[in-house]
Amino acid sequence: MSRILVTGSTAYDLLLTYDGSFTDSIDSNALDSFSVGYVTPHFERHHGGTGANISWNLKLLRQEPLLVSTVGSDGGEYLALLEERGISTAHIEKREDALTATAIIGSDNREHQITFYHPGADAKGSWPDLADERENIGYAIVSPRDTTIMVDAMQWCRSFGVSFLFDPGQQVMSFGKDALLRSIESSSGVVVNAYEWSAVTERLKMTEDDLLGRVPFIVVTRGEQGVEVFTRGHAIALPSCKAEKVINPTGAGDALRAGILTGLAAGWSLRDAARLGAAMGSFAVECEGTLMDSLDLDHLRERARVTYGEDLPPLP
Repeated sequence: MSRILVTGSTAYDLLLTYDGSFTDSIDSNALDSFSVGYVTPHFERHHGGTGANISWNLKLLRQEPLLVSTVGSDGGEYLALLEERGISTAHIEKREDALTATAIIGSDNREHQITFYHPGADAKGSWPDLADERENIGYAIVSPRDTTIMVDAMQWCRSFGVSFLFDPGQQVMSFGKDALLRSIESSSGVVVNAYEWSAVTERLKMTEDDLLGRVPFIVVTRGEQGVEVFTRGHAIALPSCKAEKVINPTGAGDALRAGILTGLAAGWSLRDAARLGAAMGSFAVECEGTLMDSLDLDHLRERARVTYGEDLPPLP
């Protein structure tokens, strides 16, 4: 089986839940003096990070991720957890001069989120020599982490002819305009949430049609409103799959990306890959934290069938 190259952060997540809506406390007429605080009755500390989350979900889908990431001096137990799940840590750099990246994520009762992210060791990481791995890699995703490493990862993919998804995430505004456009143009597709998509188009001063002339497809996730898939001259709106309960939305986007990667690496249509991704996301919101303990693949396929009225292709 070909491996899926994943580069992104490995981080600790501090998750806080607010019982109301963040927007109820924000006065749009007083943003110059903006200062707001929220009491969060629920707090959890979990393992997270985009790269680790995507890799974990790929493993649940019976795929073989090749994770390239960085942890700090406190990351030993996280490495042990990944190894326990069969995720190789051979290309996870451990820096003793910094702590592992940390995200503080607040969620409200409307699935809005506010995130503060400290890159920690990831800001001191580097891109490894993967030349010997090239023949084993079928697809890749470049997800948010230190932008220098993201650029190195995309250059490596281009040099070795590896198709990759560009997933800029919260790093959208950290890329210069030219670097952002080059990243989009060199990818096989872009995956962003609605807020990030707005930031991309505003930063580049380009429309959806402009960008679709430069990249084969764009996937925009919209939370409970579903997923939009844009290709040249065509758009598909997929409803979200209904979760049995919503505990925390934090890991949904990374689970969706794992589903899309699994489908694309298997040669599925983009539509089917996005359906698998949406179904994965619906399971991720049912747990606290971003790493699901287990996943019933039959239940996953059934949820997609109920939502979309047809079966997914067989999982590889």
